[in-house]
Amino acid sequence: MHAYLNHVPAVVLRLDRNPFHHGTLGAVRSLGRKGVEVHAVVEAGGGPMGRSRYLRAVHPGPLGGLDPEAPEALLECLTEVSERIGRPAVLIAMDDLSAIAVSRVAPRLRERFRIPHQPDNLPARVADKAELSRLCARWDVPHPETVIPASGAEAAEAAWRLGLPVIAKWSRPWLLPSGADGLRSTVLLHTTAEARRLYERSAEAGSRLLLQRFLPAGADTDWFFHGAFARGGRPLLAGSGRKELSWPVRTGLTAVGRWLPDPAVEEAGLRLAERLGYQGILDLDFRRDESGCFRLVDFNPRPGAQFRLFADSAGLDVVQAMYLDLTGQQVPQPSGGPGRVFVAENYALLARIRGGSMPRRPAVVPADPAGSAGTSASSAPGADRGTATERAPRRAVERGRVETAWFAADDLLPFLAMLGALLGRGAGKGVRALRGVPEQGRRTALAVVRAPRQRGRNQSEAGSTGSAGSAGAAGSASRPVPPGASAEPDELVTR
Repeated sequence: MHAYLNHVPAVVLRLDRNPFHHGTLGAVRSLGRKGVEVHAVVEAGGGPMGRSRYLRAVHPGPLGGLDPEAPEALLECLTEVSERIGRPAVLIAMDDLSAIAVSRVAPRLRERFRIPHQPDNLPARVADKAELSRLCARWDVPHPETVIPASGAEAAEAAWRLGLPVIAKWSRPWLLPSGADGLRSTVLLHTTAEARRLYERSAEAGSRLLLQRFLPAGADTDWFFHGAFARGGRPLLAGSGRKELSWPVRTGLTAVGRWLPDPAVEEAGLRLAERLGYQGILDLDFRRDESGCFRLVDFNPRPGAQFRLFADSAGLDVVQAMYLDLTGQQVPQPSGGPGRVFVAENYALLARIRGGSMPRRPAVVPADPAGSAGTSASSAPGADRGTATERAPRRAVERGRVETAWFAADDLLPFLAMLGALLGRGAGKGVRALRGVPEQGRRTALAVVRAPRQRGRNQSEAGSTGSAGSAGAAGSASRPVPPGASAEPDELVTR
């Protein structure tokens, strides 16, 4: 265990309304286990996270929500929190809106909070997908081909030229009005008419529409990079990983991820941070295209929900590293870690039901004493063979390399609260669905519930036909890609 001073409190800030944000719980546990006094500024009660034994207090966010273009309400809220705590604290933003709003009022918070130095509205610039596209072009960072149309006609023409289906994104998704029908941060369009209609809602969305070439998802296409950086973009802790399962399937957040060093992903992340002079925590999303090139698709100026995947053998992660840096302490040299697996239990279960498959447990690779990236666990075939006596300690090591988002033997209440809320919400949906179904139609409702499993079997059957190189093309030709992720989990997921 890294020994360091923990006398400075920490405040984790989350302004979105997702009660199932496991990244916030991860930050509370990470610092709380080190003896840090942790406070949270979230929605009332804090959801399951608010039940953690490592949380000193939950403070409500700005009354009536926050206008990101007028963050004075956040300034007033954080000032009141600081008064209650009674001494300066480290402030860690856990979502894009929080990071953007904090950067805008940071000069007036310096005496009360220790905050990464991010001048020139940097979080808003990198989170803006139009600005990110320009940065990638300027610094030769691979990025999906992107068009910013200036009219509905241009949107239709660009969709046709990029090739349907095409990805549509709003450049500043944090400005999307809550509850707006049909407005989502990212959606897959199948016709030029859809592109034209979506562009016509630009004023309602509050930002520009971007159209990007669609990069098909696959078993080895979605990667991410997490890092904590000191002033000037100096890395404190960084790593790359692969998304094994996502929710919603193929398009959403990481349900199961694995820490796998990849030089191309890591080099791109480190180069971006250095050129930006980035201080703080970041989370980058990449997709590998058909040629094997990693293309940056998203820049999040805060910890990713799965940041605990990148914890070294002593438990050091990006949140702890940032805390140490902001309190003027030396950040230890990371040791070990690659090969770890992160599982968000609720989303992994939903993804599995929808036809995904859980990744197989990797073979055990001895930790590199020098702390180098080492060899991927999956590249050691046969490493798990041996006598029963030899396999037993290896199984124990493998179990220790899995990080769960919710379950923790030393902090059970958040897991139980999440499970109860998830089951209650599912039961409520079932009751609401059946209320309007006549008795003779109940069998149809049950068939709808069973449909995800059937779809999963159909997908696996389609994927098993033909050669590995043509399976994806055959599958896409035989059935259309849905126009977006399933609508059912939207209330559980914050984009």
